[in-house]
Amino acid sequence: MLDRTSPLPLWAQLLADLRRRMAEGEFEERFPTEGACARDYEVSRQTVREALRRLAADGLVVRERGRATTLARPEFEQPLHAMYSLSRSLRCQGVAERSTVLSIRTEPAGQCGDSLGIEPEEPVVCIERLRFAGEEPLAIMRSWLPADIGSKLVEADLESGSLYDLLSEKCDIRVTGGWERIWPFNPPAADRQLLRLPKGEAALAVQRLAVAGDRPVEWRVSSIRGDRYSFKAEWADFAPAQY
Repeated sequence: MLDRTSPLPLWAQLLADLRRRMAEGEFEERFPTEGACARDYEVSRQTVREALRRLAADGLVVRERGRATTLARPEFEQPLHAMYSLSRSLRCQGVAERSTVLSIRTEPAGQCGDSLGIEPEEPVVCIERLRFAGEEPLAIMRSWLPADIGSKLVEADLESGSLYDLLSEKCDIRVTGGWERIWPFNPPAADRQLLRLPKGEAALAVQRLAVAGDRPVEWRVSSIRGDRYSFKAEWADFAPAQY
């Protein structure tokens, strides 16, 4: 219930609680009507309308005359000015994140050995995760780590948070740099099904090498929904090219 002794207006309290419930994925199936909000929170419809107006102004819900209020389909934008974490990016945008671990296995490094600086026959740990934004799948991430590092993550909680936080916590390894390569592609049918990617929509392929000091510690290949996610590059102190 809302606190009527608080100096914070009721509409602001209602707004904050609706935002909380949205971040927790409570309204994925259906957003409550004005009447339901007024009844559940014991406030006037005018108070509800003001909270909903603010949600709509922030692009979180869609309100149309004669139609039920619905959640706006979130689009996620990732700045490219530095190393980033998908889980942190989603949380900063008010979206609950989680992962389903598809597989964890030890296998020969093969081709990814070139990127990790090890021989093809040396063992690596492969971790495959399906990453969710709210209740909707957003990305498939496949990470290969040298066995001496990856073996320490096999029993770790990989269902939320950042892999790099786990590297720091379990392996005392801090990722200090790396690079990424990004391009659009048509994912295989199995990945398209896991991502629930609509027919005709492309995905973004992202290759990443993460290093700690001079040592490569992760080779990652991700498939990210192109209809939900975009990358944005920014420059500072830009000097025009000389022609």
